[in-house]
Amino acid sequence: MKDQMQVKILSKSLIKPSSPTPDHLQDYKLSFFDQVADKAHMPLVLFYPHCNNNSKNEELEESLSRVLTHVYPLAGRFAEDESSVLCLDQGVTYIKATVNCHLDDFLERAHKDLDLALPFWPHGIMEVDDTNIFVTPLMVVQVTTFECGGLALSISTSHPAMDGFTAFTFIYEWVKVCKFGTPCKEINFMSFNLGTLFPAKDLTAILDDPVDEGKRTKSKLIARKFVFDEVAISKLRKKFDTEALSFKPSRVEMITTLLWRSLIRAAGAGNPHLKRSIMAFPFSLRGKVAAFPHATNSFGNFIIEIPIRFEHDDETKMESLHHIVKLIRDSVQETASNCVNATPDEIVSVVVNLYKDSYAGSEWGGNSEVVHFTCSSLCRFPMQKADFGWGKPSLMHFGSRHSQIFWLYDTEDETGIAVQVDLQETYMNSFVGDQDIMDFAKF
Repeated sequence: MKDQMQVKILSKSLIKPSSPTPDHLQDYKLSFFDQVADKAHMPLVLFYPHCNNNSKNEELEESLSRVLTHVYPLAGRFAEDESSVLCLDQGVTYIKATVNCHLDDFLERAHKDLDLALPFWPHGIMEVDDTNIFVTPLMVVQVTTFECGGLALSISTSHPAMDGFTAFTFIYEWVKVCKFGTPCKEINFMSFNLGTLFPAKDLTAILDDPVDEGKRTKSKLIARKFVFDEVAISKLRKKFDTEALSFKPSRVEMITTLLWRSLIRAAGAGNPHLKRSIMAFPFSLRGKVAAFPHATNSFGNFIIEIPIRFEHDDETKMESLHHIVKLIRDSVQETASNCVNATPDEIVSVVVNLYKDSYAGSEWGGNSEVVHFTCSSLCRFPMQKADFGWGKPSLMHFGSRHSQIFWLYDTEDETGIAVQVDLQETYMNSFVGDQDIMDFAKF
C-alpha cells in the first residue's frame, strides 16, 4: 500500500490572523526553555471518517484565522538572531491535498503498520531539521481528503517555540471555535510571559556543545501502536506491592516502568549484560512553581526533560518492577522539589546541571552503547476528543522520527492508555516479543 498510496498536493496558501497584531506585540521574546528545546518540528495527524461537514473546509480556515489573532506568535517567523519571533502576521502555511485510497482501507493497514501515516505529515516537514528549523514557519497545517470523503488533518509545530502543552491547548481551543463558533473572547487562551520570567541566556557560557550520537539515533525508526486496556491495567497493578513501595503508582508510572524494562531487555538481547539506559521524562513546570502561578497557561516551552538512568549495577534489580517505578518516582520528585520554591535563576541551574550530568559528554549523551529514549505522557490532553465538527478521530499519529520515544495517551473511553512506540528497527521485534508486552498489551 505504501507504494500504491499517493498524496497529491492541490494548493498551498498562508492563513493570517483575522485582525492585525498590535505594534507592541510584534517582537515576541523566546525564553531560556525555548532555547534548550529540541530543534525539530513535531507533527500530529488526526484521521477523521466521512461526514456531511467534511466538505466545509472554509470553516476550518476561517476559525484558524480567528484563533491566530489571539495566539499571534504562531503566525510569525523566527528573527534572524533566533532570539525572538517577529509577529508581523506572515501566516500559517495551509496545504490542501488528496490521497488515492479510502480511509477504511488505510486504517485497516495502519493499525498494523503505523508508518503508513508518514505520508500525511504536512508536505516538506520530513525534511526539517536543526539546519533549517528557524527558517520554517512555526506552524504548518495540511488537510488531505480520502476518496471516500474522510480526512487527515495534520498539524506540525516548531518545538523551539512551543511544547506539547502549547500545541495541544491551541488545537483544542481551535476545535471549540470551529465546531461551536465559540467567540474568541470566551476561549481559554494562553499568556505570553515566559520570555520575561526566564529570559534567553548565552548558552555558550553555561552549556557545553551537545554531544548527541547516543540520543539521536542514526538507525531507522519504525512505529507500532498498542493499548493497555482497563483489564490489563488492573492486572498490572497487582504486580506492584504498594506496601513495599509506600506509594500507589499511577497508571502512567506503571506502564512507563513496564515499557522501559522491556526496551532494556530488547536492546540487550544476545548480549551477556544489559545495556545502560537513560530515559528522558518530560515534566511540565506549569502549576508546579509556587512563585509563578500566572504561568499555568503560558505559551512556549516550560518543561524539564528529567533524566532517569539505569546503571549496570542495577541489573540484578531488573526483575523488580518496584525498583524501576521507585527510580522513576524518586527522580521526578527530586526535580520537582528543587523547582517548587525556586527562583528563575535557580530553576535554570537545575536544568543546566541535569543536562551536564546526563545528556552532555561522552559518558551518557555521546555514548552509542547507552540506550536513549523519551517517554512522553500526553494523558489528560483530550486529543482523542478533538472534534472539529466531523466526529472524533479514528486514529492519531504522533510524529518525531529523530529519537526513540514512547507516546502515552488516553483511549477514547479514557479507561485505558494507548501507546505509540517509535523504536530502532533492530530493537522492535525483540520489544514486541517481550513477555511483558505480550502479557499486557493489545496490538
